[in-house]
Amino acid sequence: MADRHALLKFPSEDATRRCGVALGSLLRPGDTVLLSGDIGAGKTFLARALIQSLQHEAEDVPSPTFTLVQTYETPLGELWHSDLYRITSTDEIEELGLIDAFDTAICLVEWPDRLGDLAPAKALHIELTTDADDLQMRRATLSWTDPRWDNLVCLLTEGATP
Repeated sequence: MADRHALLKFPSEDATRRCGVALGSLLRPGDTVLLSGDIGAGKTFLARALIQSLQHEAEDVPSPTFTLVQTYETPLGELWHSDLYRITSTDEIEELGLIDAFDTAICLVEWPDRLGDLAPAKALHIELTTDADDLQMRRATLSWTDPRWDNLVCLLTEGATP
């Protein structure tokens, strides 16, 4: 399957938050979103907005940098938010139970490069970058191979800044 790509621009934190909410409304158990980008690019911010949009009552959504995984019960089912920054081997990932969660839960994975060959082939990858000239501006490059994401990304990009 060929790689597909889309580019989104978020001129403000509010635009990034709206994207997280919109993406959250499209996800279902078994979906994995891989979030990459430098420290401070907005991975956790986007994930937090997405997670809170799926909760009955918005609760605190801490970064899983130190816990490695935070799980949440949502009306759609379980959601796993993981930050693999501190992971040094794929053995550690298997111990977390994350591989099994890819099949049954909605999974948001920060620092997905640590997954190596364990990364789900059907995942949506979002790479966030900052703009050196505008500290509020974020760019999100979405890439995927699974046709399941085609219509979902189209819905997501309809309200985005070109």
